[in-house]
Amino acid sequence: MKRQLALLLLTPLVLSSLSCKTDPVTWGDTGDGYYRNPVLLADYSDPDAIRFGDRYYMVASDFHFLGMQVLESADLVNWRIIAQIYDRLDLPGWDANRHYAGGSWAPSIRWHDGRFYVYFCTPEEGLFMSSATDPAGPWDPLHCVKAVARWEDPCPFWDEDGKAYLGHSLKGAGPIIIHRMSADGRELLDEGVTVYQGPTAEGTKIHKWDGLYYLSIPEGGVRGGWQTVLRAGDIYGPYERKIVLETGSTGVNGPHQGAIVDTPEGQWWFLHFQQLDALGRVVHLQPMHWEDGWPVMGEDYDGNGVGEPVARWKKPAAAHATRRELPASSDDFKGRLGLQWQFNHNPVDEAWSVTRRKGSLALDALQSPSLREARNTLTQKLMGYRGSYTVRMDLADLDDGQKAGMACIGKEFFCIGVHQTPEGKELFFEKDGEVLSGQMLDASRLWLRLSFDAEVVNGGFSFSYSCDGRRFEPFGEPFEAHFGYWKGARVALYSYNTDHPGGTAWFRDFRYQQ
Repeated sequence: MKRQLALLLLTPLVLSSLSCKTDPVTWGDTGDGYYRNPVLLADYSDPDAIRFGDRYYMVASDFHFLGMQVLESADLVNWRIIAQIYDRLDLPGWDANRHYAGGSWAPSIRWHDGRFYVYFCTPEEGLFMSSATDPAGPWDPLHCVKAVARWEDPCPFWDEDGKAYLGHSLKGAGPIIIHRMSADGRELLDEGVTVYQGPTAEGTKIHKWDGLYYLSIPEGGVRGGWQTVLRAGDIYGPYERKIVLETGSTGVNGPHQGAIVDTPEGQWWFLHFQQLDALGRVVHLQPMHWEDGWPVMGEDYDGNGVGEPVARWKKPAAAHATRRELPASSDDFKGRLGLQWQFNHNPVDEAWSVTRRKGSLALDALQSPSLREARNTLTQKLMGYRGSYTVRMDLADLDDGQKAGMACIGKEFFCIGVHQTPEGKELFFEKDGEVLSGQMLDASRLWLRLSFDAEVVNGGFSFSYSCDGRRFEPFGEPFEAHFGYWKGARVALYSYNTDHPGGTAWFRDFRYQQ
């Protein structure tokens, strides 16, 4: 008990210096009624969330990965994936141009008149919306509200008088613009009014409490920005401004872009992201209360009147008992692909399957000059500071010219795999298409493993392989993964052919271990 009280008195800076490796729970639910930030140590960037009844629902930007996931929680700390809003983006030139860093930028989720709504912008194509009566789906096909370039971070708002609005920012420019919107959320009714101009203001979230309109926006950029709240008696302003969360004395860079939510018990909380390198943008949870009509987030550790992110706090009250739960990672491929998987381009559905062979994922090799351009590469977010991913691959149906295996993709593309050549099977390790290690292999099946420790500088990631599933041998050099294309590094399964379409890689028993 004394140790717990001492930890509560430590500043976040001191807590961040404690050795994570000596504590069995270094993030999320600590099992004693408290949580440790980040609550979700995975790349759920630009999170937005709402409460509906006694459950919380969250969406995040997925950029070029398909498709956008919906998460559910009973306590704002433990989350699970319950749906994907879409499974492809049929946008002009999408596949031909390989839109890395394009796709779905910061979304908003809201509930109105019996339906859930999600809005997001893509950098060049427009403003899109989908809705559903159940957050677990099915979600309606994407509707283009407006074909436009360089809009970002939209948020809908339905007022008590029935009028609907939509706020958004402009890429890199800093204004917040509000439009009238049709009641069904499918059409904008005017050209919009600029209600605020700030330093890289973005991530607009519109709320109304006690008769006042509030805009919650991050400013100042991702690396060193802060969270600002604006308030006014009219949705078009003029707005008062207050900074409510900053990095301050903590090591949490750029308190940034997120969601204000309340609990059925009347508590208030703020979800936001912190950008780490390889792990991407991870989710933090801040306590919040109200003073003089302004939200107060986190704790004011340095006494300057602005809140700072907390490292450890008591969990939100919950109507139901909750336990530590993470979004799914492992997959048995038993007739359905897990919701954690996301393709890195629009999938070619006839070239993959989880039903041809019981308990197996089949990836047919389409022709591609490299992994970066290959179709039907399946990816998922890395989870936690450290862990491993292991998969078994059956090699009997590989074709000449085919490459298949496991990858870690971010700014650079690292992979281990098998290259089928006329001379036989070659086990290889490569970075961005350059083979750095290779050896001939006499095997019909292979186990591949990605191990990572994101807190190790210069070499915290490595691959290994096994021919029996028990004894693993390191292969290739340890490497450092990096944030790239606005996303953290990911684990991936791939299969492509440099010569012609042909060959099938079979994957079984994908396992994540912390």
